[in-house]
Amino acid sequence: MVFKVVRVETKPFDGQKPGTSGLRKKVKVFTQPHYLQNFVQSTFNALGADKVRGATLVVSGDGRYFSKDAIQIIIKMSAANGVRRVWVGQTGLLSTPAVSCVVRERVAADGSKATGAFILTASHNPGGPHEDFGIKYNMENGGPAPESVTNKIYENTTTIKEYLTAEGLPDVDISTVAVSSFPGPEGQFDVDVFDSTSDYVKLMKSIFDFQSIQKLLSSPNFSFCFDALHGVAGVYAKRIFVEELGANEGSLLNCVPKEDFGGGHPDPNLTYAKELVAVMGLGKTNTGKEPPEFGAAADGDADRNMVVGKRFFVTPSDSVAIIAANAVESIPYFSGGLKGVARSMPTSAALDVVATHLNLKFFEVPTGWKFFGNLMDAGMCSVCGEESFGTGSDHIREKDGIWAVLAWLSILAYKNKDNLGGGKLVTVEDIVRQHWATYGRHYYTRYDYEGVDASGAKELMAHLVKLQSSLSEVNKIIKGIRSDVPNVVNADEFEYKDPVDGSISKNQGIRYMFEDGSRLVFRLSGTGSEGATIRVYIEQYEKDSSKTGRDSQDALAPLVEVALKLSKMQEFTGRSAPTVIT
Repeated sequence: MVFKVVRVETKPFDGQKPGTSGLRKKVKVFTQPHYLQNFVQSTFNALGADKVRGATLVVSGDGRYFSKDAIQIIIKMSAANGVRRVWVGQTGLLSTPAVSCVVRERVAADGSKATGAFILTASHNPGGPHEDFGIKYNMENGGPAPESVTNKIYENTTTIKEYLTAEGLPDVDISTVAVSSFPGPEGQFDVDVFDSTSDYVKLMKSIFDFQSIQKLLSSPNFSFCFDALHGVAGVYAKRIFVEELGANEGSLLNCVPKEDFGGGHPDPNLTYAKELVAVMGLGKTNTGKEPPEFGAAADGDADRNMVVGKRFFVTPSDSVAIIAANAVESIPYFSGGLKGVARSMPTSAALDVVATHLNLKFFEVPTGWKFFGNLMDAGMCSVCGEESFGTGSDHIREKDGIWAVLAWLSILAYKNKDNLGGGKLVTVEDIVRQHWATYGRHYYTRYDYEGVDASGAKELMAHLVKLQSSLSEVNKIIKGIRSDVPNVVNADEFEYKDPVDGSISKNQGIRYMFEDGSRLVFRLSGTGSEGATIRVYIEQYEKDSSKTGRDSQDALAPLVEVALKLSKMQEFTGRSAPTVIT
């Protein structure tokens, strides 16, 4: 039976504008008739027939609720729009970094390579029938579509009148590795279901010294724990940490992917990774057991990571700085040196200090991985990170949670290469404190106010912009709140001119810079599915090594008070406390 291309009449839906990482809404929104189809057709139309006809597309995701249905819908629409073949990870599972790897690295038996990907994920947001779903398009470099493309997609969603689908094309069995071929009006259409881990594992083995990590994991005085929070990372954790590196399977927590992430919130931070926090001795209650030496977690689609030592939390801002400072000696992929480093604007300036010390090119970009991708494609950046638990390198064009864990294990393996037989280990805490002693410490915290009223959030941001017109007035207000906080010397709305393509990104966050190097940053996040999320970033730099051991919340208390009162947080949002503190 040759499938038929049919045109289905439709009408636009409001609000299909992709955020920093695609379109995210509640499942009940996505399951409306025509809703997903409108977005997919708008994407095909934005790419243009020359990029779609004959193309090879990857379609997979983090396995959240509605993913399997969405994959079948996109397969049929791909066939109808002239796509030549679709690659699907087995059971529809591929981590976001693995999708980027597959687009960049995988070559099919006939020599074909992927030209792009639909990734079905809402990242670190909860899943399930009443929770979140998301979709984003990645380009042929494996990175998220640039704003020029996402703006075109959005414009198309506002005017769409019809979409194409394949009638007579049956649902494809995505549970088994196999190629299914179907005759269509323009020739053969293939769906290739492949092993979700093999391409990614091959890439990791080309980056890291698996033998040295294996020695570390098998050492009697080293212990390890990884929590996938029931996300797609579990598939890769079993394959890499257990099968390749010999870790005990008992060191893996929540590594069975679930459509609702086990009812949890798959966000790897101290608030939501409760089980790992307890195991690592960071919780309020004492489990009575000695914590492992090293612990880590990943989010739903495995692009974010949290790294912790025994009773010791590593901030993401410190993590990327420490990886950059140790990469050349610890990770074979970087043995020839780093091309440059970059961080998102709200991330602490810990990486800046490393860049200065090591004489590296340094870039400060808006939030959103696509900005790093441009730098990497131009050969200007090797290691980069965001404070929102995202770290990565130029091996792919997405942040990569498993990569970050392997980077830390590589650093630990290198630092302990002479004492794995039973000597005293150099711990995660030792590495971080030594880093502070060398580079100084950036005390840092983030307050998230999730699901606040959008109009109140906009008023708060407008209030902060208005205040910037008179710094003397700002400093007067600050002195009235806390006399021990230094003066603001500069304040602006962050704007970025891309050094590669010259594009300008405006209104990327409101900054207040103090004379001692401290910063307050306020941003509206684009990763939620409803309401507004206000993020407040509070940072204080301490060069004096005798003062780098303070508790972070104690050290930052004066600046926190200033941030909340200066912004009139409670007045504008009605919130007396943040949803999450990281």
